[in-house]
Amino acid sequence: MKVPLLDLKPQYAQIKDQVVPEILSVMESQGFILGPRVEKMEQELAAYTGAKFSVGVSSGTDALLLALMALQIGHGDEVITTPYSFFATAGAIARVGARAVFVDIEPDTYNIDATRIEAAITPRTKAILPVHLFGQCADMDAIMAIARTHKLPVIEDACQSIGSKYQNRQAGTIGDFGCFSFFPSKNLGCFGDGGLVTTNDEAHYQHVKKLRVHGGERQYHHLEVGINGRLDALQAAVISVKLPHLAAWTEGRRKNAARYNQLLAGTPNVHTPVEKPGRFHIYNQYVINVDRRDELKQYLTEHEIGCAVYYPLSLHEQECFKSLGYRHGDFPHSEAAAQHTLALPVYSELPAEAVEFVAGKINEFMKR
Repeated sequence: MKVPLLDLKPQYAQIKDQVVPEILSVMESQGFILGPRVEKMEQELAAYTGAKFSVGVSSGTDALLLALMALQIGHGDEVITTPYSFFATAGAIARVGARAVFVDIEPDTYNIDATRIEAAITPRTKAILPVHLFGQCADMDAIMAIARTHKLPVIEDACQSIGSKYQNRQAGTIGDFGCFSFFPSKNLGCFGDGGLVTTNDEAHYQHVKKLRVHGGERQYHHLEVGINGRLDALQAAVISVKLPHLAAWTEGRRKNAARYNQLLAGTPNVHTPVEKPGRFHIYNQYVINVDRRDELKQYLTEHEIGCAVYYPLSLHEQECFKSLGYRHGDFPHSEAAAQHTLALPVYSELPAEAVEFVAGKINEFMKR
């Protein structure tokens, strides 16, 4: 049996009759940048997440960048975040000229360890940027308590966690900003790059709207330097079609994750994902922690099972961040995750027999 890590074609088949007319309608209108479809999508996503405001932007990376810019974070400032995440988390901090200050992760959830944050705060700290990694929220009560004590804003990197919940609150609505990605492989993905910024503060909302169009409130008049961070109407139309299906797709992922948990329970040296109490995990990735990870990956690949390493190198060990002065051994939990984690197929349309096949091959390998 051939099992891809992700196959978007079954999802497209579900929505084709809805999405194609919407795309054709955008083409007929010849209105491609921002406009009523983007505004409609923004209203729908605000209602879905429970945020007061949302702003459609060009990518999840630009969502992070715009949130940092809206807080006027720049050279000489520090932002506390995790070393175990997609590059854009720290890349956006560097792009505004600030310094990423890393804090190690929890060994079971792979999210930032909130108990370590306070020790990393200095007079230069200007924000805390937790990541809700793989689809599960970080410990937001603890993070927000620290942020309030030190009067620091919080930017939630929710690029992998739309629909994820913490104590019944949606990811991206607890801090000052939420940043989302609509990259095609996400649980809610468009047909290219796209993103969203959420906030409950109207001043932040207006500022991000201005920054995404080069810092101008009206055409050719610029109060500050922004970026070209606009979402196009085609992507907004796709998201509007997909959004009503998101809950069902999420339940499909959760069902597949639960089945993996059952099939891999008791397998030596295989640790399945931990869903903490009060959290609602959406499984953007289903990630196991295993001994002999690279050997297992090769074995699964030989049996035509898609799998991937998220992420093989912690951010503090990336070549471009050497100037930050971190060394191997500084964040042992992050480094261990980079060596031992492996993502398995979990998309909602994945057949039950495929889940059983994948789990069977893992068990077969581990018992050799």
